Amino acid sequence: MRYTISVALASLLAGPALAEVPRVVTDLPPVHSLVAQVMGDLGEPDLLLGQGADPHSFQLRPSQARALANADLVVWIGPEMTRWLERALEGRKGEELRLMQVAGTHLQDFGAGAAHDHADEGHDHAGEGHDHADEGHSHGDEAHSPADEGHTHGDEAHDHGEHEGHSHTGLDPHAWLDPENAQLWLTAVARELGHLDPENAATYAANAEAARAALAELDRETAARLDEARNQPFYVFHDAYGYFAGHYGLTVRGSVSAGDAAAPGAAHLADLRAEMAGTPRCIFPEAQHDAKLARQIAQETGAKAGPALDPSGSTLEPGPQLYANLIRGLADGILSCVAP
Repeated sequence: MRYTISVALASLLAGPALAEVPRVVTDLPPVHSLVAQVMGDLGEPDLLLGQGADPHSFQLRPSQARALANADLVVWIGPEMTRWLERALEGRKGEELRLMQVAGTHLQDFGAGAAHDHADEGHDHAGEGHDHADEGHSHGDEAHSPADEGHTHGDEAHDHGEHEGHSHTGLDPHAWLDPENAQLWLTAVARELGHLDPENAATYAANAEAARAALAELDRETAARLDEARNQPFYVFHDAYGYFAGHYGLTVRGSVSAGDAAAPGAAHLADLRAEMAGTPRCIFPEAQHDAKLARQIAQETGAKAGPALDPSGSTLEPGPQLYANLIRGLADGILSCVAP
């Protein structure tokens, strides 16, 4: 009798292990922030690229490779941003949520920073050749979906961090800089976590709804603040701000460098200097890049050098608050230079 009771008790004690909060790994600080808001007090996602890390020349540590291999869910922008992570994910078992493939995500090409109207678009980009039918998650044999193919990756995953930037032609991967995308992704993350952890699905959904409401308020406040920056063209270090500029009706006139890891050519710099000469414009350096060139161009052309912008939140403290601080920081930096 005593043995029977012990077995029953052991079964009861073992039960909750099946309902543990999913182990989640994220790629970039803004993605980590959104996922952290949805998980709330239930758990904390892991972040691959912490403060100061460069997504274009990043190498996984063995501990991070193990975290990826053991994760129940990996939430990331997609290979358009971190190509090395696509290879690192090959062979792992577990779910994957590619945010740029979430249905309804506003996507645009590089250089398409003109203001857009989400209401009129209905976030419909099927005609652009981006297929979002599967909500960006990977549960089986979908194309471009390595999550459930059964290969293992192990500790060799840390060898996948070649120095390769994303292409600065075609689809722009900096889609987190459109707050309406972020609101959409909160719901997608909650849905995915609820699928993996039905016991806490209602909590994830409630957290996502609260985060969406807070982000909508932040978006309204930011739009009102940036109204005075409309019709004030400015220059940036590299072409990363199209979503932010398009969402808030700002005008990015040009960039010093087309790609994160690419040194600008002499002909491009000469054209840029000629375009800016004698015109009172702002030019912004960027976090993780030497500000010397942007400041030199400002001095030579009579432009005003603004503070370094940080489009990926690489200088900010990671956590639930990071996404809001990122949006505020970009607005603050732009306004400090371009506001009349």
